[in-house]
Amino acid sequence: MAHYDFDTVIERRGTGDLMHEALQPRWGRTDLLPMWVADMDFAVCPAIVEAMRKRLEHPIFGYTVEPADYYPAIHDWILSHHQWDIKHEWFSFIPGIVKGIGLVINLFSNPGDKIIVQPPVYHPFFLTTQANQRSVVWNPLKQLANGSYEMDFDNLEQVADEHCKVLLLCNPHNPAGICWDKATLQRLAKFCYERHILVVSDEIHCDLAIFGHKHIPFASVSKEAEQNSLTFQAPTKTFNIAGLISSFTLVPNPDIRQKFIGWLKANELDEASLFAHIATTAAFRYGEEWRRQMLSYVEGNVQFVEQFCAEHMPAIKPVRPQASFLVWLDCTSLQLNHEQLLDLFINRAHLALNDGEMFGSGGEGHMRLNVGEPRSIVQRGLEQLAEAVNSL
Repeated sequence: MAHYDFDTVIERRGTGDLMHEALQPRWGRTDLLPMWVADMDFAVCPAIVEAMRKRLEHPIFGYTVEPADYYPAIHDWILSHHQWDIKHEWFSFIPGIVKGIGLVINLFSNPGDKIIVQPPVYHPFFLTTQANQRSVVWNPLKQLANGSYEMDFDNLEQVADEHCKVLLLCNPHNPAGICWDKATLQRLAKFCYERHILVVSDEIHCDLAIFGHKHIPFASVSKEAEQNSLTFQAPTKTFNIAGLISSFTLVPNPDIRQKFIGWLKANELDEASLFAHIATTAAFRYGEEWRRQMLSYVEGNVQFVEQFCAEHMPAIKPVRPQASFLVWLDCTSLQLNHEQLLDLFINRAHLALNDGEMFGSGGEGHMRLNVGEPRSIVQRGLEQLAEAVNSL
């Protein structure tokens, strides 16, 4: 069995990577340790690299058809990992999950209609909604004693009306890293089905469940969920190939499918690039052992963060993720306002993280830390933060 290296620090500067290249435009400086955007600093699974390298040996990159094993590889992966037996007619490539959300908003609602989001949540959910002239309806999650969250169905009952056309579900949840349980998903499915509110389930983190937790596809929990949803998935987060757009949708309901996938086909947005097919197939056919070792390493990083904070800066409390390499840091005990918290992380600790307020209500006093890094980088970042915290 191959042993994969996640400890080596790989220099990314000069490759056009967002992690470093966006420091100047976003923070106005380049001296920050970037631990923000959700891709990892790990070398991609060698099987994916080799599959792409092999194709590069041929000197022509012309129009291409979908490889025969592309859909079967996706089907077999989802069945074996999530026990969901998808059908080929449900399936289509989409040109990115946020793009897919924008397309759904435009196809299934009209300007002025309402879209429900559950903050604190991945910010494009509401930014894309607003940019498309729809109204955001906030259904904030309720924070639990352990720092995690649960859905607030009492509030959902109050805010949902006949103008709500779509609910955007983050499953697993980003930034809190929650694998929603079956009962919660079933309750949400029933609520939305009865009110004709279409559910879009963003499941891009679905293959990153850790510490014994398990992802449950929304559409698999009930007939109501199956017939009133679109599921978006991708191998990009799991296999660190975000630069290769390789997202796909699964739409069981034939009427919803015809409207959405039919529109994709009409505009040739269902056609993936050459390397998206190759990378996806290689990841799902040959990447499992790499994924297992990567997740084990990420678990170690999460535990390292927990132990380090407890020993050196107990006022910062990491919320253990159930999925993903993103750790939600509860900094509320520091009793800093938003500007002071940013000053602590940016100007004192010289770190670039995503601040909690960007995820909406409930994110105040939090920061999102990317631990998809060699442990030496995680340690360096935490040491810089501890020094800053202890100087307050």
